[in-house]
Amino acid sequence: MNEVKKIERIIQESVPGKQVTLAHVLASPMPDICERLGVANIGAVGLMTFTSSETAIIAADVATKSADVEIGFLDRFTGSLVIIGDVSSVETSIESVNQMLSSMLGFTVVRVTRT
Repeated sequence: MNEVKKIERIIQESVPGKQVTLAHVLASPMPDICERLGVANIGAVGLMTFTSSETAIIAADVATKSADVEIGFLDRFTGSLVIIGDVSSVETSIESVNQMLSSMLGFTVVRVTRT
């Protein structure tokens, strides 16, 4: 008997989105949070994540040019960005990143949240 083997082929495709998936400000974070993140506790920590992940590089550039903030962490492989500074500067920089990505690059952005 000749059995015909069915071979199922699956094609997986990754289609990167154009999204800001998190934009959050930690105002006056607890010292142990900053310690575990490895960043100075100078008022606020801003957290952002992006798809496509390389967008974190652009966001870091915009953030540091728009307000007096420093990059606490940047990962172009996961699309994560952590910025530090005073609360007002961190909020301003995150809003600037959202605005530029939305208007210039057509990204979908999330509302900036704060705790």
